[in-house]
Amino acid sequence: MSAISEPAIGATVERLSARAFTVATDAPEQDGTISWDATTIVVAQVECDGVAGIGYTYSEPAAASVIESKLAGAVRGTSALDVPRTWWAMQREVRNAGRPGICAAAISAVDTALWDLKARLLDLPLAGLLGAARESVPIYGSGGFTSYDDDRLRRQLSGWVGEGIGAVKMKIGAHAGDDLRRIEVARDAIGDGAELFVDANGAYQRKQALALAGRVAEMGVTWFEEPVSSDDLEGLRLLRDRVPAPVRIAAGEYGYDGRYFRRMLEAGAVDVLQADATRCMGVTGFMQAAALAAAFELPISAHTAPALHLHTCIAVGGALAPLEWFHDHVRIESMLFEGAPRPRNGAIAVDWTRPGLGIELNEEEAQRHAA
Repeated sequence: MSAISEPAIGATVERLSARAFTVATDAPEQDGTISWDATTIVVAQVECDGVAGIGYTYSEPAAASVIESKLAGAVRGTSALDVPRTWWAMQREVRNAGRPGICAAAISAVDTALWDLKARLLDLPLAGLLGAARESVPIYGSGGFTSYDDDRLRRQLSGWVGEGIGAVKMKIGAHAGDDLRRIEVARDAIGDGAELFVDANGAYQRKQALALAGRVAEMGVTWFEEPVSSDDLEGLRLLRDRVPAPVRIAAGEYGYDGRYFRRMLEAGAVDVLQADATRCMGVTGFMQAAALAAAFELPISAHTAPALHLHTCIAVGGALAPLEWFHDHVRIESMLFEGAPRPRNGAIAVDWTRPGLGIELNEEEAQRHAA
């Protein structure tokens, strides 16, 4: 790795652009509350001295419009090394547009691109720039959509376990009367040696979720994600207090800023805090969420987007729960990004020979999916 050069120290961002790409799913997908047949990724690119940094968010094409119409002016001409200052500037820029939601997703993509650019200018992997706390990040396979028939559910979950991944997650809640049967199918498919997680995406009411939680604990489930709405902090706390061990209550993927995570933690609502750097305003926001989780002595788990979260999770100083190896995002990132991570022995690790996030956009493949 090279030392910091004078051009890098004085470098300013010259250009910011964004594009949206929509990739069809490989089968119809549904969770406890919605269904979908395609996923959109918005890719931001910042440029400085002939070096380009990339970041991305899973959102709507509107996020690309926000980046180019609202954020570009706040980013161009800023120091490529002073990412936190630009992070605050972007938040001020969207004040009247409404920061949570689409605007937070747009900021997330740009903030990540700025961190990627900074690491590339310094010829460091992003994990090295942030400071590594571990050598690899454990993952859990995530899919098991409620739209899958039993055969597809078995194949997907058992396939991950066969690859050495020690935990898998399935969706529940769309057809409540069939949940226990599907969980039995999943448990039979993965055997007793792997952990089974379930995710209701907030589909249940409190007492319905509480009744189900007692049953799934008997079936060896160790993780119950969003049993009720993530906005129902009292309901999450009720579940956390009354669900038997070893079931952990997880939530937080819809957090857009540190205040959201602080409220969730202060309410005692979760055993595992989830955060998503493609929503919570990028690498900067994710590392703030991780610090909050550490202050409350709870583990953090990165929600989806493994090619991005690999580096932030390597740098988490507190307790770390497995990263979500989400079927849709793994598929998209392997298609669109050269250098996307691949699991080995149930974990992913940084390629220390590649600067930044270690990924490059495959332009030819990306153009096939231009939104």
